[in-house]
Amino acid sequence: MINAHFAAALGPMRAPFLLLVPVCVLLGWAAAVHDGHSVNAVHLALAAAGALAAHISVNALNEYEDFRSGLDFRTERTPFSGGTGVLPANPDKAHYALVVAVATLCIVIAVGVYFIRLRGVGILPLGLAGVLIIVLYTRWLTRSPLLCLLAPGVGFGPLMVLGVYYVLTGVYSTTALMVSLLPLFMVSDLLLINQFPDREADRWAGRNHLLLVWGGPAGVAVYGVFLFAAYVSVVVAVIFKVLPPMGLLSLATIPVAALAYRGLRRHQDSVPALVPHMAQHVALTLATPLLLALGIAIS
Repeated sequence: MINAHFAAALGPMRAPFLLLVPVCVLLGWAAAVHDGHSVNAVHLALAAAGALAAHISVNALNEYEDFRSGLDFRTERTPFSGGTGVLPANPDKAHYALVVAVATLCIVIAVGVYFIRLRGVGILPLGLAGVLIIVLYTRWLTRSPLLCLLAPGVGFGPLMVLGVYYVLTGVYSTTALMVSLLPLFMVSDLLLINQFPDREADRWAGRNHLLLVWGGPAGVAVYGVFLFAAYVSVVVAVIFKVLPPMGLLSLATIPVAALAYRGLRRHQDSVPALVPHMAQHVALTLATPLLLALGIAIS
């Protein structure tokens, strides 16, 4: 019984996917250091805590909404898509996921209020946009092909990276904006490739994302364009001296990106064959921004 309680509360957090948060926080920190700012360790820890709470909140709310709609009972679950399966296994404890979502959202708001008092209202637009994505994503944003495609990348890219930079420095910068483009494209692609196994279940649930409107080939094309744009954003930033040459360290993952793209193109309709390439993209989404942050920090 105790294990079921813990599973219902902790499972919807999707702990393995939370690794993305420290990577994006590191990008904001690296941009601040590169621009010559002195970083307060307490402020960095608070920013990381708020970002982590935001990710947990959207994950738990997504699990709860997908359970309530019946979507979780129709998906072909993989290690990277289709939900965790925790709530269907413990239906009488599904409300735990909602409690976790609301509690962590309150933490996000509390951290935001602290930084508004510290830095002023300049952080408010990012904070409001982040809260709206958390609350609206599953039930409403997934009904719009464009918003469903971009909202996750915007959340982890511009909102999180620029937000961390601002609370550490009190200003915005071109450096932070440029480094935020990499997770913008990588994370959007992560959600896109993870939607391939769930197409029919998503259609049943009334979702209206890119794959359902324009089909798999269009999804593969957008995936490839976003991969290309992610790496080009770094090259452009280095060419125009917004980022140091060591930022090109992030290009080391291009061979893995090529494998993931080729795998998606070949196996978009075969879930078992696609799973290894979904794993490749998870690795890309973590390693590429991390290498960019390390390259900037080393410089």
